[in-house]
Amino acid sequence: MFGRKRSGQDRLFGKGDLKYVFLDLLKEKPRHGYDLIRELEERFAGQYTASPGTVYPVLQMLEDMGHVSVEQQDGRKTYTVTAAGLAFMDEREGQVKEIWQRARGFCGGGWAQDDWHEMMGELRDLGTLFARGGKLGRLDAERLGQIRGVLANARREIEAILARDGG
Repeated sequence: MFGRKRSGQDRLFGKGDLKYVFLDLLKEKPRHGYDLIRELEERFAGQYTASPGTVYPVLQMLEDMGHVSVEQQDGRKTYTVTAAGLAFMDEREGQVKEIWQRARGFCGGGWAQDDWHEMMGELRDLGTLFARGGKLGRLDAERLGQIRGVLANARREIEAILARDGG
């Protein structure tokens, strides 16, 4: 989907844009290559997925430029922005904002807005919360039943919101 065109529009990211996008995402927190792929897919509600064949060469280039450092964690490379990478991004702040603006417009705006991204983050955090609670063995039958009730109510409320006109 990297070079995909829609109705005569330019492609989502122009030549060289991904280095800025990756550095911007890595400013938020260190990530694995597949974390970057998932993050972009979430931000664009599945309308864009970067391929590993696109992601890893860009990450290698950023490492060669000294803009990211790499550390092995759990058998995978974790990329972190370096001071040089932060300075590089600071010098290009306007360009980075323009890339994100153009990319959001490419995907129709509404689904790629910050609210959608934040909601997906909330869902991810909820999953993490469940994973932690389950691993620690803190979920007895009573608590599990209470949580299932909360989730069932939330699902019904969301269904009602989506069923309204315009939803």
